[in-house]
Amino acid sequence: MNIRTITRRSMSAALIAALPGIRPAAAADTVLLNVSYDPTRELYRAVNRAFAANWKAKTGQGIAINQSHGGSGAQARSVLEGLQADVVTLALAADIDALARRGLLATDWQARLPGNACPYTSTIVFVVRKGNPKAIKDWPDLLAPGVSVITPNPKTSGGARWNFLAALGWAQRQPGATPATAEAFMRQLFRQVPVLDTGARAATMSFAQRGLGDVLLAWENEAWLLRKQFPADDYAIVYPSVSVLAEPPVAVVDSVADKRGTRSVAEAYLNFLYGKEAQEIIAQNFYRARDPEIMARYGERYPALAMTTIQDFGGWDAAQAAYFADGGMFDRIFTPGK
Repeated sequence: MNIRTITRRSMSAALIAALPGIRPAAAADTVLLNVSYDPTRELYRAVNRAFAANWKAKTGQGIAINQSHGGSGAQARSVLEGLQADVVTLALAADIDALARRGLLATDWQARLPGNACPYTSTIVFVVRKGNPKAIKDWPDLLAPGVSVITPNPKTSGGARWNFLAALGWAQRQPGATPATAEAFMRQLFRQVPVLDTGARAATMSFAQRGLGDVLLAWENEAWLLRKQFPADDYAIVYPSVSVLAEPPVAVVDSVADKRGTRSVAEAYLNFLYGKEAQEIIAQNFYRARDPEIMARYGERYPALAMTTIQDFGGWDAAQAAYFADGGMFDRIFTPGK
């Protein structure tokens, strides 16, 4: 179907197709549960089909993968509270570290797979409305009078934490920047935010379906998906001068996989993400593949830009404590309703 013929009703159906919670899979010899973050519904539906066919061809066994989606922090809490995830594919390492601290998986989980257990990367971009009426080009433009910014809640959304760090990284790189000036910039930025949704997909819905805001801070893949589902010229993607290298990791939840006897297939599922077939699917779904040959074929879609990394903020333990924990920077700068 030509993307220009897709109606807003069909976009709503596409974006709401998997609300937070578990999508049931058909009966199979083995069933896995992949607990993932908000915008990966489309990606893992495609990956799951490919893996199931691959596994069937190799072993003769049928497999089904259930999906659960929501804000990354909220998803991690669900697993901590007993959701039986065989694997987690979350937005940031801090959320999987929280599971490791509770003994649900080994603390060296990132060493088990290449790229610190991140089979792809992404970054944070701006999505603006047709014609970019507010002339938004970079982070300072978000502070202009009358500009409304849509971003989810860093307390519940991994994407929101990447958004926060991308903005903070820009502020920290400005001439004469100090901790005080960076915090002042973040305070002003969040004064432009009218609503904090719990996850990245919900924020996209607020922007695209509810018509809220002039600019959406979004995962790069979510921005491209939005332009795919709507007529492309309804929205434009703006790359800021500084963003952040977002690395969403994956891990087997040892305690569940061992209890359910799914470890071998769970490990195979995550290893499959690094192979040519899955890397192609990853690139097709607007994520930055790890495979350099595949990534090169999609290079025009992904312009180079300056990126901070989580190491610039001292790693996730330090960033979580400084910015997102109770009493951290986000709590200091944001007062609901103001």
